[in-house]
Amino acid sequence: MHQSRFGFEVSPDLPRDNDGRRRRTGTVGTAIAHVITAVIESGVLSLAWATTQLGWIAGLAVLFLFSFITLYTSTLLADCYRTGDPVRGERNSTYRNAVGAILGQAKAKLCGGFQYLQYFGVPIVYTIAASLSMRAIRESICFHKKSNKSLCHENSNLYMIIFGVIEIILSQIPNFDKSWWLPIVAIVMSSTYLTIGIGLGIAKVIENDKFRGSLTGISIGTVTQTQKIWRSFQALGAFAFAFSYSTMLIEIQDTIRSPPQEAKTMKKAMLVSVAVITLFYMLFSCMGYAAFGDSAPGHLLAGFGFFNPYWLVDIANLAIVIHLVCSYQMFAQPLFASVEKYTERKFSDSRLITKEIKIPVPGFGKYTLYGFRLICRTIFVIVPTVISMLLPFFNDVIGLVGALGFWPLMVYFPVEMYITQMEIPRWSIKWISLQILSVACFIISIATAVGSIAGVVVRLKSYKPLGPSY
Repeated sequence: MHQSRFGFEVSPDLPRDNDGRRRRTGTVGTAIAHVITAVIESGVLSLAWATTQLGWIAGLAVLFLFSFITLYTSTLLADCYRTGDPVRGERNSTYRNAVGAILGQAKAKLCGGFQYLQYFGVPIVYTIAASLSMRAIRESICFHKKSNKSLCHENSNLYMIIFGVIEIILSQIPNFDKSWWLPIVAIVMSSTYLTIGIGLGIAKVIENDKFRGSLTGISIGTVTQTQKIWRSFQALGAFAFAFSYSTMLIEIQDTIRSPPQEAKTMKKAMLVSVAVITLFYMLFSCMGYAAFGDSAPGHLLAGFGFFNPYWLVDIANLAIVIHLVCSYQMFAQPLFASVEKYTERKFSDSRLITKEIKIPVPGFGKYTLYGFRLICRTIFVIVPTVISMLLPFFNDVIGLVGALGFWPLMVYFPVEMYITQMEIPRWSIKWISLQILSVACFIISIATAVGSIAGVVVRLKSYKPLGPSY
């Protein structure tokens, strides 16, 4: 059996599609499973904090706005899977291939640049989020032994290093991101911590005997007016990060069988997927805000660390760590592969590139370790780990990464590809509407980036690298 990127099995004995490639057998159901598995990541952990900054009215409005934009641009992207004829046109197996085929190689290189930024930024977010969960588990155990919170606060640096070491080891496993069991682990782990998070929020609301929070969010006085503005922009970035997953959609669509037309199947899958994702996001963010009010933590489940039943909170945080350990490789390994193919092509005669190290593994024969792979992948993991240790500000970093990824990859390229693919006349009502959408999302991304950078600058003034982490 051949394994696709998302663990979807394709038998080499099956008949071929009309373009000669192995027949795909994906359906609406498998596409929905792949989308939900790929989307629900660490971004959900900051949504309660984001809702706190905006309040009940604006928070829910922004959630549904990003949900609608995501659904709409995803349907535009679905129509760009094939170049030219929607039934017989050339299939594009990756997002960048689609951009290159429709908009040209110059735009494909620009798209690749934004993708590489995302591939680099997301591991930083994952490292911070995983370290916060690991620290929360340790502090929770400590508190229930010593019954004193002040004795249990720790720095996250050690946990970032532990997470980094784990990723260095996993990064040496070739094609780890294509392992068939990864989607299963991802959906089990995400379902675990989402369900526990929502349940804890409901339990906390019952304990408080009221819904906390306000219509307009955190009040002036608790924060300054300037902080309120910057935090509101950061909140937009948190929502943007949670909905930034367009680069995976083309690859998921490439697993769908035809007929019927892949675009039609993908649009049905996206409608259901976005509805389910939005429901989970809404429950998670709303129950977190209702439970904590203005004091909602940036990483919701790490904020539950001192609550009972603490073992249940620890299970949720452990599920987050396991999920992020695997998801890290899902984002990093495509970048590894790209860099290694380029260097092999350019420096094929270099001994550093071709050096092989044979390591005997009892029961499995010999594992081949390539010198360049070891060096390159180790350096890649170390750099995000060090940046995470220097800037362990979860909400600020997630807002910045969300700003860098949402507009170009989720809005700009799908809009431009759709306009070109469908030959939408310039200055027609539809063309103007699509451009307005793109410009509006661009402005939101700029504001989000500025707010996140301002947040980092403010936090750096009081941050002590070896003191208790944020």
